[in-house]
Amino acid sequence: MTNVSSSAEKKQYLVSITIIGILFFIFGFVTWTNGTLIPYLKIACQLTDFQSFLVLTAFFIAYTVMAIPSSILLKKTGYKKGMSVGLFVMAIGAMIFIPAANTRDYNLFLLGLFIIGSGLALLQTASNPYATIIGPIESAAMRISIMGICNKIAGILAGLIFGYIALNDADALVENLKTMDTATKEATLNELASRVIVPYVIIASVLVALAIAVLFSSLPDIKDDEDDTSSSSSSPTKTSILQFPYLILGVITLFLYVGVEVLAGDSIISYGKSLDIDLSIARYFTQGTLACMLIGYIVGITMIPKLLSQDTALKICAFLGILFTVLAVITTGYVSVAFIALLGLANSLMWPAIWPLAIGGLGKFTKTGSALLVMAIAGGAILPLIFSKIAESTGMQNAYLIMVPCYLFILYFAMKGHKLGREKA
Repeated sequence: MTNVSSSAEKKQYLVSITIIGILFFIFGFVTWTNGTLIPYLKIACQLTDFQSFLVLTAFFIAYTVMAIPSSILLKKTGYKKGMSVGLFVMAIGAMIFIPAANTRDYNLFLLGLFIIGSGLALLQTASNPYATIIGPIESAAMRISIMGICNKIAGILAGLIFGYIALNDADALVENLKTMDTATKEATLNELASRVIVPYVIIASVLVALAIAVLFSSLPDIKDDEDDTSSSSSSPTKTSILQFPYLILGVITLFLYVGVEVLAGDSIISYGKSLDIDLSIARYFTQGTLACMLIGYIVGITMIPKLLSQDTALKICAFLGILFTVLAVITTGYVSVAFIALLGLANSLMWPAIWPLAIGGLGKFTKTGSALLVMAIAGGAILPLIFSKIAESTGMQNAYLIMVPCYLFILYFAMKGHKLGREKA
């Protein structure tokens, strides 16, 4: 009887971890498609660099806008139903790409991206806890690392697939557009815009199928403790989240980290193009950044906490971020691009290090702290926009210098900021 029970538990565990792994794969696929959409929509909708980077703003700002509504919805629906709702919302956003492509309306593309980001915010809020609770707590770190690897592999595949579909002949097309008459140019751009219709119909269909599968799956639901006042915090006398300075600094740090991570992955194709590298080659550059992140994940699995503490790993990553950014600015051509790609290695261990350093010891304020950290993902919306504006006047290579103060602040948090308020708490 025990063997039967154990076998059933193992089967349930495998089913659950497979479902969550697929969801994290979806996160990565949808998120890292943005790097290809930036140069693609710049051509199809005839945009400036600043306008094209609104792709990231529309997508990532949804995390801030939807953070609180998502938590309210999850309290009413539960986590499993919440994940299904998130997938359905993402499918709606994907379907908006059809009229957007047919009319070549950039505002519709941005609306679709915002809705996809909104669904993803809900989906991430609901699904992340499962990586911890679907198995033994002592192996939770391993599962989280596996989910991260699923995310980055999906990102690599997304860039390869969408790069081939959207940017395969982009170099010749851009040259030909210069000599076309108005009617021919419009027809050519309409054809280019239509390339994303079939892929996004497929994405929407997969999302709907997953939503139904999750809803009727055997995935266990999570029940929140309504009263977490019993949770031990660093001080039971705290009455406000603002009394935890290390959390506030952590929110700022995460905001900056997401900004530099998104820049390293999603601007690199456009950067390659600005260096007169053909798009047929540059479209692969995001995969280089993600491959470096993947290497960092593997290093983290093997070295943390056995050989490296979380704060030490963050210090090393922040220093590498500063070093690679400076080298990217003072070198040229493919070497400079390579240093931008290497920022993926510098960024790889930042999320898993910043999060626990910022949220530890909050006790009854843990949920509020988590919500603030999720809202900080808006760094991926704001920093690239500032970068693109600077790039229009100074050039894209020099604009990367805005990442240096970001990495310096992350280094400060790793060295001192995460300790502020803990000694007196």
